[in-house]
Formats: sequence, C-alpha cells, structure tokens
Amino acid sequence: MATKKGATKKSATRKSASKSKARAKVGKVMGEFKRGQLRSGGKAKVKNPKQAIAIGLSEARRAGANVPAKGKSAAKKKSAARRPAAKKKSAAKKSSARKRS
Repeated sequence: MATKKGATKKSATRKSASKSKARAKVGKVMGEFKRGQLRSGGKAKVKNPKQAIAIGLSEARRAGANVPAKGKSAAKKKSAARRPAAKKKSAAKKSSARKRS
C-alpha cells in the first residue's frame, strides 16, 4: 500500500510542475501583451487578451508542458450536451401531434 501512495505523489508533482511551467509561460506572454510588445505572426499587435492566452498556451505546449490540446471549449461542450434533450422534446411534440390527427 505504501508504494501506491509514493507513486501518486510522483505523478502529482510532475503534473503540477508542468502546470506551473504553463502558468509561467502564459504569465510571461500576458506581460508582453500588457506592455504592447506581443505580436501575432510577427507583424500585427495582439489586441485581444484571449488571443494572448492562446499564444501563451501554444508556446507552453511547444516547451513540453502538460496542457490539454486545442479542442472544443467548455461552452461548446455544454451546448452539445443539451442538444439531445432538445431533440427529445421535439420528438415528443411530433408524436403528440400525430396522435391528435
């Protein structure tokens, strides 16, 4: 049992180390953004803080930090989860309309 606890501590410290690496990278990029030094594609200044965060996360990924891959945002996941419920309601309305006619 003692070996399992030791194994989880090692993996937890690795995850936290990579998270702190990602946080440090995003913090550095946000500092550049606030000073007006952050550029997108080499020429255009970054004016959106969300874009600055995205740049920081992509740089952290390249540096080897444990950051989730780009994908669906939380809002998109929530709306996708709601869609089947909406389909069920419309199907129930259709079946009740069929019964009436």
